[in-house]
Amino acid sequence: MKSIFDNVSYKCSKLVTNSYSTSFSLATRMLSPSIREHVYNIYGFVRFADEIVDTFHDYDKEGLLNRFEKDYYLSMHQGISLNPILNAFIHTVKNNNITDDLVQAFLKSMRADLSKTEYKTEEEYNEYIYGSADVVGLMCLRVFVKGDEEKYNKLKEPAMRLGSAFQKVNFLRDLKDDVELLNRSYFPNVNLKQLDNKSKEEIIKEIEADFEFAFSNGILQLPVEAKFGVYMAYRYYRKLLKKLKATPSAKIMDTRIRISNPMKINLLARSYVKYKLNLI
Repeated sequence: MKSIFDNVSYKCSKLVTNSYSTSFSLATRMLSPSIREHVYNIYGFVRFADEIVDTFHDYDKEGLLNRFEKDYYLSMHQGISLNPILNAFIHTVKNNNITDDLVQAFLKSMRADLSKTEYKTEEEYNEYIYGSADVVGLMCLRVFVKGDEEKYNKLKEPAMRLGSAFQKVNFLRDLKDDVELLNRSYFPNVNLKQLDNKSKEEIIKEIEADFEFAFSNGILQLPVEAKFGVYMAYRYYRKLLKKLKATPSAKIMDTRIRISNPMKINLLARSYVKYKLNLI
């Protein structure tokens, strides 16, 4: 039966999430079961594309990405894919009105990572972040609002700002790998090989503004099924930013900031108390 294959596909997306990101999988488990599966499916799709351009160095990455994109659109047309990650994702796309412009923007940013190594203008930088992060937030928002277009439009900008904040934190945290291994420089007009305190402070100030806007105008307004899970992800990334802020700029290139498992559990417990007390 097709339903058995679909269930296997969804489990594959969940496995990908749990295998690649303990923090994201923890936050996803805090979502309502009615939407959790779809978020796993979104993560599986974006993670596979990201892995192609970031880690498959011994293979034809452009060819793999081209085939991944071609298989996706063929699967959308046929309604099925033998790639379980794509099979799960097309189910989520079709059932949550995820528009093709979001998928195309994401794939465009992934394709940029194949050859583009430097972002010299704010326009280039913002376009990349929109495709690599903001649209993922918008895909998830489509799932959260369950077809409520008014709520989607109201929460659209906060969802994008939260995606931007997450991505910028990742840029700072992964600075060493991006610069030394992948030869990429995302922040415009910043010498990342010799990051100074002023540049670091400006980047962090920009991220904090994104977080504040997303929290006040978005997270607090989310449907109850999604609020705690998104809040948990927000708290995790705020903690990462706090640690990055306390790390001297000269050491960021030599250190990958992490949140320990005990600290993640502590964040979860404290976040849950605030949630239950209706403080968020």
